Amino acid sequence: MPIDNPFYTPEMQGPYELHSLGRFELEDGGVIPDLQLAVATRGTLNADKSNAILIPTWFSGTHQTWDQVYIGPGRALDPEKYFIVVVNQIGNGLSTSPHNAADASIAMSRFPDVRIADDVRAQEQLLREVFGIERLALVVGGSMGAQQTWEWAVRFPDKVLRAAPIAGTAQNTPHDFLFTQTLLDAITSDPGFAGGDYASNLDVQAGLGRHADIWAVMGLSTEFWKSGFWKNIPMLNGETTEEFETFQAGFIRALFQLMDPNALLGVGWKWQRGDVARNTGGDLAAALGRITAKTFVMPIDHDMFFPVADCAAEQQLTPGSELRVLPSIAGHFGLFGFNPDYLAAVDANLAELLATPV
Repeated sequence: MPIDNPFYTPEMQGPYELHSLGRFELEDGGVIPDLQLAVATRGTLNADKSNAILIPTWFSGTHQTWDQVYIGPGRALDPEKYFIVVVNQIGNGLSTSPHNAADASIAMSRFPDVRIADDVRAQEQLLREVFGIERLALVVGGSMGAQQTWEWAVRFPDKVLRAAPIAGTAQNTPHDFLFTQTLLDAITSDPGFAGGDYASNLDVQAGLGRHADIWAVMGLSTEFWKSGFWKNIPMLNGETTEEFETFQAGFIRALFQLMDPNALLGVGWKWQRGDVARNTGGDLAAALGRITAKTFVMPIDHDMFFPVADCAAEQQLTPGSELRVLPSIAGHFGLFGFNPDYLAAVDANLAELLATPV
């Protein structure tokens, strides 16, 4: 029986459509009997289907942030020029996920392991079967969306003309794996988690709160907290605060405590194992060498999850790519678009990339 959670509704996340891909076999051997992808589209597909942009979502995120922060008339991601398809990744709470699965065989603790490659294969099938799209003008995504962007460029080089991974790597590092494990352990350590078969996300509020606390330390930079940057950022109740602990509780804790624990765990497992080298027998250089897309690699300068050095090392292995470092005192949470300089840099880079002949 699916669990109701108001966080994962159109009222909270904005409109989207569900598209069924039917039976979907996963790389690790599991099966989703009827995979439903939650998709938001903006703009109109042109006659020759050459103006399609794909955006995969990140950990805990949905299409909503892209709508609110990155997409709009006059922006690089302009729905008056492009047909923009934002696909919620498998297990994120909107697409088929542990808490909303109609089939009891994959519900809750029984949800199968899903990899980044499964998302990309599903997205390719969706674009081809539902929209008739065979080539993409651009794939762009942040964090786990960047992991999917890298996978797209490696797995389907003939289908991706341009790629822009923002704040995410092609091959996850041991350091990042361990960071992520602490996030997941914070949830499962809550007795209310009940082995993944809780009755409501409200049963796991302590674990979700500890999960949020780790994000506050690692998702945001030391400069963010030292500078008082948070004082001008509204909390979920719309108010601002002078107190950093109040901001932590009213923004980061309040946000994550709305979410489904199993959704975070499943997507986190996927994040830990993101690796395009699985396409080439473990050879990262060979995998990145397959990329033909014009690629702008865009790390965030204060990011402690996907630091610039890790992204730069992969960029150097990617033919014809460029490194474009984005400024944000908010670190990895810069993806939320807290500071105008970051948004201006993203728009400038994406506009230049989209204008580049390929």
